[in-house]
Amino acid sequence: MAKKAAPKSAAAAAGNCKYWLLKTEPGEWSWSDQARAPGGGVAPWDGVRNRQAVNGLRAMRVGDRCLFYHSGAGAASRRVVGVVEVAREWYEGEGEAASGGAVDVRAVGEFRRPVALGEIKKAAGGGGGEVEGMREFALLRQPRLSVMPVPAKVWDWICEMGGGFVQDGEDEDDS
Repeated sequence: MAKKAAPKSAAAAAGNCKYWLLKTEPGEWSWSDQARAPGGGVAPWDGVRNRQAVNGLRAMRVGDRCLFYHSGAGAASRRVVGVVEVAREWYEGEGEAASGGAVDVRAVGEFRRPVALGEIKKAAGGGGGEVEGMREFALLRQPRLSVMPVPAKVWDWICEMGGGFVQDGEDEDDS
């Protein structure tokens, strides 16, 4: 059985955790790349140039959780595929990232079922069944933004829709 989608980090347990969404083109950096990164799936999240997105990265704290979102050309490729956790707060770029800054994120787990953008849009729709805060979610209001905050109720809904996740080094049927 897969792990719950939103296990508590130390920051989350203390009530200090914020939630974010990080967008990436899977051809440039995919979930597989993140999960295979050295040090237990830790890699810099860099290359962000938009001022609003950079401000989001600067606001992140160790232990904050982020939805890992694959953007792409086709609607079928736009989906949340996993969860990462901030492992190192904002720092000025090093090496190839010297022209900007970055945060380091650690792979926490891949969703058992990716959550498509279409499902998220549907949850923001009318009819009384919408998810609280979904209509204001930046993914729907500012779709080109690459780093954005996620309201807690939206986070919970997306994690539930993802059906839990498998953590690195664990088989999907492990309990």
